[in-house]
Amino acid sequence: QVQPVESGGGVVQAGDSLRLSCAASGGTFSSYTVAWFRQAPGDDREFVISIRWSGGDVYTADSVKGRFTVSPDYAKNTVDLLMNSLKSEDTAVYFCAVGRVIVSSLASARAYDYWGQGTQVTVSS
Repeated sequence: QVQPVESGGGVVQAGDSLRLSCAASGGTFSSYTVAWFRQAPGDDREFVISIRWSGGDVYTADSVKGRFTVSPDYAKNTVDLLMNSLKSEDTAVYFCAVGRVIVSSLASARAYDYWGQGTQVTVSS
C-alpha cells in the first residue's frame, strides 16, 4: 500500500509563496487520486485540491482557486502543492491523502484511504 509523506511546511509572511511536497512511500500514486486537505485548530478537515494521477484532472476548492495549484512529477512519484498569495486564513496543518475516489467524493476526507502525518503552514500577517 502507498503511504504519502509530506514535507515543506514552515512560517511565511502574508503574500508569500510556499511549496509543499507529497511523496509516495511503499508504492506509487499510479491509479490513485492524490489530494491535499488542511485543518486549522478547532475546525474540520477542509479539502484544498486534488489531482487524478492518470489523466491529470485537477479539482480545486473555491477558497484557494487562483492561488493554489498542484504539480505532479511522474518520474519521482510526487505531487507538489504550490501556494501563492498566502493569507493568514491559510494557516493550518496540511495533509496529503491518497485514494481511489469517484468524482462526486473528491472533496470528502472519508473517501481517502491513506494519509500523511501532516505539515504545519503558518502565515503571519
